[in-house]
Amino acid sequence: MTLKKTFRLMLVALVLLPAIGHAADWGIDQLMRDLAQTRSGRASFVEKKSIAMLDKPVESSGDLLYTAPDHLEKRTLKPKAESMILDQGTLMIERGRQKHRLQLQDYPELAAFIDSIRSTLAGDRKALERNYRLSLDGTAEHWTLQLLPTDEKMQAVVKRIRIAGVRDEVRSIEITQADGDSSLMLVEKLATTP
Repeated sequence: MTLKKTFRLMLVALVLLPAIGHAADWGIDQLMRDLAQTRSGRASFVEKKSIAMLDKPVESSGDLLYTAPDHLEKRTLKPKAESMILDQGTLMIERGRQKHRLQLQDYPELAAFIDSIRSTLAGDRKALERNYRLSLDGTAEHWTLQLLPTDEKMQAVVKRIRIAGVRDEVRSIEITQADGDSSLMLVEKLATTP
């Protein structure tokens, strides 16, 4: 090997080593750190729910708003207006003139389900691991975080939750229920206004 070729190989290695090292370091902890950097966000969503009793999926769409660490809003615009606002431990649901207020501490399975999304957005691994076994596939550029419930009561409701994203953005949330019903929410981040 000539000196010139050796120099080129060394130069290529020096350029690639930081990227290879970063890829080797990337995992659940780094994903959680990246997600935790987002203090607030706004996104649009399209959700398709497949329910065994229905011939075709039910589709809805609207907006999502998140403010760290525990404020989450889902405002459905189509087919019917509905809002779900989670603030700290209280869930407010509004459908037309009907309003419901739930304290999540009274509904542990619902709280665990909601925490799967809220804790992922907050990058809170410890909170996720209280209710789920975590596994991560992919790279920092395109990843999928799978959550498998550890509690038997939760397992009777949810089989698995798959949250996929790109870098520090959640792009989809797929929920497979124990009864076979499922939902897939596609999320598109909206630009924030100054």
